[in-house]
Amino acid sequence: MQITDIPVEGYERVVRAVDPASGLHAIISIHDTTLGPALGGLRMWPYPNEAAALFDVNRLSRGMTYKSAVAHTGLGGGKAVIIGDPQHKTEELYLAMGRFIETLGGRYITAEDVNTGIADLEIIRRATRWVTGLSRDAGGSGNPSPYTAYGVFLGIRAAVEQQLGKKDLAGVSVAVQGVGSVGSALVGRLVEAGAEVRIADRNPERVEAMVRKHGVSVRTEREILTQPVDVFAPCALGAVINDESVSQLACKIVAGAANNVLLAPQHGSLLKDRGILYAPDYVINAGGIINVSCEFLPGGYDEQESLRRIERIPVALRELWQIAERENIPANEAADRLAQSIIDNARAAKSAKPSGARG
Repeated sequence: MQITDIPVEGYERVVRAVDPASGLHAIISIHDTTLGPALGGLRMWPYPNEAAALFDVNRLSRGMTYKSAVAHTGLGGGKAVIIGDPQHKTEELYLAMGRFIETLGGRYITAEDVNTGIADLEIIRRATRWVTGLSRDAGGSGNPSPYTAYGVFLGIRAAVEQQLGKKDLAGVSVAVQGVGSVGSALVGRLVEAGAEVRIADRNPERVEAMVRKHGVSVRTEREILTQPVDVFAPCALGAVINDESVSQLACKIVAGAANNVLLAPQHGSLLKDRGILYAPDYVINAGGIINVSCEFLPGGYDEQESLRRIERIPVALRELWQIAERENIPANEAADRLAQSIIDNARAAKSAKPSGARG
């Protein structure tokens, strides 16, 4: 396996691994470990080239730093991607990825992400111990998706109260883009709460399952962006809010589970200019990482403590919306300021600690 560093300004370490024997071509991005080891999921995706993968993994890594900071997980931010077709993943590929992770000595801890599930993590665990989110039977916290969905549901409820003045979701219209493991769990909670839900997904089997189970209405992937609804909930891949789409939105709120919803920071300003309330992605979708982080509690994983911490997500959202309103800035900028202040305070506290001090 050939491992090489990729210099990236503002990141602690970005490293590439190429292993011809297994077909592995992967990048691990460690953004910041001020608050603790860098925890972040492992995504497998058929990126067109390494530059696209590097762009994605670094954006995701930075988002994980801020997500963990605002969620007070006691962890830093990192991310990993495997460049390749998930239809062709193999045991050898994930064993090689485990060996790659092991070379970082615990500075990066991996977890589930797009196209990497618990079964894949269990293969990685054979090559390194720096793995979280394993099955309950294996001593882990299990699938993080329901916990992510729970946090997003609570965040949507908070956004509806903030923007519409409603304390419940009865009759609130929500367009959910993507009904994978997180999106489908979110749909179930929304329907149970009385919301009027519309969905879109490129996988017809997922769509059919949601219609059978919840009676939701269906839109195409293009139509879902322009629905005249109270809430647009992106729950697929990122960069959904971009130069083309932002002017087409007909919603009052953008709040969903996807990472990196905004293609660029200026798109948060465009949402603000249009009077659309934005729930920054790494704040509202932190439920999964919060749940995984509870594996590091002194007594081991505690689901009740995890749920208690996830229920703080609306508190963080209200805090950043207050900052945004007070300083007349977009919500995404307010979230970044909140996260960076937490990191800066921790860094200052470390610097002030006398040499040799414990604790």
